[in-house]
Amino acid sequence: MSQMLQTAHDIITLAADDPVIPGFTPSLPGTLQNPTGKILGWTAGVGLSLAVLGGLTGWACVAIGHNSERAQLASRGKSAIVWSLIAGIGIGVTSGLVWGFYTMTQGK
Repeated sequence: MSQMLQTAHDIITLAADDPVIPGFTPSLPGTLQNPTGKILGWTAGVGLSLAVLGGLTGWACVAIGHNSERAQLASRGKSAIVWSLIAGIGIGVTSGLVWGFYTMTQGK
């Protein structure tokens, strides 16, 4: 129990004093900001387009597999739909995180 109290005391002491980590503002050099933004934009756009295309293909496989009584094709289509949704969500979350961290480093 005393170890937990000592740890809590150390955390409170560190939080009350001046920050231990020195101030650091990472940022990209000005010459890299425009190309990096374009690369990230194109990557996100192409990735989302492919996710939508994969979802549409999955729905087509479900429709064809259901109507032609091919259970394997319908099953693959369903899994393609799920993975397309996961890919789209992943791209959106990653894009938001990159933009958020970039904005935080600008100090605005």
